[in-house]
Amino acid sequence: MAHKKFQADQLFTGYEFLDARHVLVTDEEGTVQDIVPQTDAGEDIQKLQGILSPGLINCHCHLELSHLKNVIPPHSGLIEFLCSVVTKRNFAPGVISEEIVKAEKEMYDHGIVAVGDIGNTIDTAEVKSKSKIYWQNFVEVIGFTDDMAEENIKHYQTVLAALNKIRNPKSKIRNSLVPHAPYSISHKTFEVINELTRNLIISIHNQEHPAEDELYKTGGGDYLRLFKIFGVSQSPFPVTGKSSIQSCLPHFKNGQTIFLIHNTYMPEDDIVFANNYANENGLTLIYCLCPNANLYIEDRLPPVDLFVKHRCHIVLGTDSYSSNRQLSISKEIGAVVSARQFGNISMSEIFKWATINGAKALQWDNELGSFEKGKKPGVVLINSDLWDSKRLI
Repeated sequence: MAHKKFQADQLFTGYEFLDARHVLVTDEEGTVQDIVPQTDAGEDIQKLQGILSPGLINCHCHLELSHLKNVIPPHSGLIEFLCSVVTKRNFAPGVISEEIVKAEKEMYDHGIVAVGDIGNTIDTAEVKSKSKIYWQNFVEVIGFTDDMAEENIKHYQTVLAALNKIRNPKSKIRNSLVPHAPYSISHKTFEVINELTRNLIISIHNQEHPAEDELYKTGGGDYLRLFKIFGVSQSPFPVTGKSSIQSCLPHFKNGQTIFLIHNTYMPEDDIVFANNYANENGLTLIYCLCPNANLYIEDRLPPVDLFVKHRCHIVLGTDSYSSNRQLSISKEIGAVVSARQFGNISMSEIFKWATINGAKALQWDNELGSFEKGKKPGVVLINSDLWDSKRLI
């Protein structure tokens, strides 16, 4: 059997860093055979500069919004950003398709091997039918009122059915309905989604702006601007006097794995609440951080140190081109590393978020996320400055 041998300045196994004296050995197809000392590796070693890593996992993206690159200016704030996405996303179908193709290729070339991808259309179906990336598709439901809940769900189920028809021998594809956010899902819609997603992987955008909590605590706030675009004149949601996560997470009780996306303004007491509720009710919570998107929209990072303190299962995502200049997980690693307030978090911990943690969260860790014998996780070379990466296998 022919082998490929890779040696770099550092080798990240998915769990820890090894120094340059170690060599990764795979077969021609990229299946891991071993990690051995250089002295035992023999000849024909590819010697590289940078960090060898298993393929990177992008746990949150909106591939269907790739045509919005450079359309929405940075630092506009979340409410203005959301209004822009709703009002500016309608491009010619050919343009949308072309940009989706480019974005998928960029992710593949930069070493992303699996994606948790949000979508409420079938615009990405053709690309995914040919992609070598693994896809967990989250069909994102938006439904403001109870009286439209069943009709809305039926619409999104047609999108789900279309995605279920994708057949791709090169990739693994899963699909599930998910709630968009606490500010766009009615009580009944939450209840229906809970019943339809028993034991499935789902996601929800969480606490991206203080107005999200204000909506549930008082019924007012800046989200009323967004509602007007949808013809809703006042908040359709119950005033609970609690934060959005404390108001909405209790809708779920059927063994779901739930990705909480962004969490930019999530306070410590809500982290404690969410973790306790999940533990008591058989849920698995995943905290997905998208640092560069948070900086692009709000010029603010989430409280990463608090998630580490409370031993949350952390993963990384890029969000979409509407809120990011690139779709690169290595640059998301770089954004966390360069943030001075998080200097106490080890490099190996952050790399785990991008590899084995993401693979476990998406339940593909039997194949992806780490260099373990028999796995075929992809091999990626990341620049030592963390600002670029490329797929080797």
